[in-house]
Amino acid sequence: MSGKVHEYRGRNVTVRYDVKRCIHAAECVRGLPQVFDPDRKPWVEPDAAGADQLAEVITRCPTGALHFEREDGGPSEPVPAENTVGVAADGPLYVKGDVEIVDSSGSIVLRDTRVALCRCGVSRNKPFCDGRHAEAEFRDAGALAESGPRPDEFEAGGRLTVNPASNGPLLLQGSMEIRSADGRTRSYGSKSALCRCGASKKKPFCDGSHKEIGFHSD
Repeated sequence: MSGKVHEYRGRNVTVRYDVKRCIHAAECVRGLPQVFDPDRKPWVEPDAAGADQLAEVITRCPTGALHFEREDGGPSEPVPAENTVGVAADGPLYVKGDVEIVDSSGSIVLRDTRVALCRCGVSRNKPFCDGRHAEAEFRDAGALAESGPRPDEFEAGGRLTVNPASNGPLLLQGSMEIRSADGRTRSYGSKSALCRCGASKKKPFCDGSHKEIGFHSD
């Protein structure tokens, strides 16, 4: 789950960094290299950019490893108006929205606006991605087999609950839009079972293959 959180305090913004949830997507480094420099210690210099600009770049972090707290009275990170699940090619599920992860007892493990969830089956930080899909040479184009028009009455907001089933899929409940890696195909619904063992032939959806391969995860 989440690991040690480092804090980097600036005059106007405090940056928090959860090491275990970082998979080095590098959105921060590309967005503000003067603030985020992995070759420097400390690697985060919050005062090297304006507060608004820093906050905007931090919200690009797809895993939720980076968060901020305004010290200048500026706005906190907004909760996205819609819940989206992006299927990354050869990579994780990037979930954005009003996200709540619960355990098998229903207890809340994490509430966040951005998480990256493992779908290759080999992460050592399940249900979160830890980047090991690259080492495992996980391959999936991130396509959706079917796409339909967005229903007129559909609203993708509200709480999205993610329940990692014991030895099984990710059970999602709440309005959501699932997007293929290329963004061309989208699926809408309020319930979904998404593969996290890496073996489903119907990715990103579960087809029961976790039972055949003996997938194990709480």
